[in-house]
Amino acid sequence: MPLTDTAIRNAKPREKPYKLTDGGGLYVLVHPSGGRWWRFDYRFAGKRKTLSMGIYPEVSLKDARGKRDEARKFLAARIDPAEHRKATKVAAADSLEAVAREWFAKYSPGWTSGHRDKVKRRLERDIFPWLGGRPVRDVTAPQVLEVLRCIEARGALDVAHRAHQNLGRIFHYAIATGRAERNPATDLRGALPPVQQKHHAAVTDPKAVGGLLRALDGYRGTPEVRAALCLAPLLFVRPGELRQAEWAEINLDTAEWRIPAEKMKMREVHIVPLARQAVEVLRGLHPLTGSSRYVFPGLRTPTRPMSENTVNAALRRLGYDKDQMTGHGFRSLASTLLNEQGWHRDAIERQLAHAERDPVRAAYNYAEHLAERRKMMQAWADYLDGLKSGADVVPSRQR
Repeated sequence: MPLTDTAIRNAKPREKPYKLTDGGGLYVLVHPSGGRWWRFDYRFAGKRKTLSMGIYPEVSLKDARGKRDEARKFLAARIDPAEHRKATKVAAADSLEAVAREWFAKYSPGWTSGHRDKVKRRLERDIFPWLGGRPVRDVTAPQVLEVLRCIEARGALDVAHRAHQNLGRIFHYAIATGRAERNPATDLRGALPPVQQKHHAAVTDPKAVGGLLRALDGYRGTPEVRAALCLAPLLFVRPGELRQAEWAEINLDTAEWRIPAEKMKMREVHIVPLARQAVEVLRGLHPLTGSSRYVFPGLRTPTRPMSENTVNAALRRLGYDKDQMTGHGFRSLASTLLNEQGWHRDAIERQLAHAERDPVRAAYNYAEHLAERRKMMQAWADYLDGLKSGADVVPSRQR
């Protein structure tokens, strides 16, 4: 008699495993532990074989019968269902998506969280739907180019270039692990038009900066966003670094913020000296968000930092469009005016966390310019206070 769900559920374990047969080679093997395993017995090339089909009730009676019927179709076509399953698993393991996810798991722990999220989103949205299921060794340059041009067609040329770079590294990894013989992405160099270099919009005229600072000071949104707007010109870190700031990284007593290497674009610990004005802003915010992990928690999900668009959206509310000022523009603002004021170039570059190609020079900058950077950050905060009040303030390095 065919099995029923009631019969399977009511089957009592015995000292030894026993079978509950359903017909056509399908049965449930009831273990002494109480587990119920689906099995399918068949003969192929004169040999008796058994194929595992999962565990009840995760695999239902209906699903198990479906798997049995599929296996019997393979047998009718003189195909061993066990060997077909192995071949399918190998093919899946060698698909572009499988190789890409393996590459991502291996290398992404060393990336910043922001970069990791962008690459993952790019792979899942722009690459896997079209190339993910193909065996990585069979993907051709024209197929890759077709995907890249689809991305370009929606006006995301920069994303297309980055997807090209990601695919090049994935194919290189596939070659290194023996699952591909060549890298089709290398055949596409020059196939995409170059990205026009865009400079982040920034206000740099001192009088206009004063107006911007007064506008930020008058922001009437949430206290967290207002604090972020006030700190952005004082600290001039990257927008992602600001929004992901954590209270555990900040020491208000020593007036210092140490950003861990994994959050930094250049993968180095970055020290941000906090001017008196920055400490005041943070002390004022601490009663509101100090119990949270993040200095600027999200409004809807406090366990995550505020959205990457929050500061830019606030600037738009204040009347500054994307061609006038952006969150990243505070870095350009500081770089321009600090260089004009004669501060040491190495101190400015180090505070901006720009990469230093010479490792010896980088170590020197890290060790020797911190004291000057502390002076510079306080002088810069004082200078901004002067501009906000409408004065024509130009601090000197000796101040």
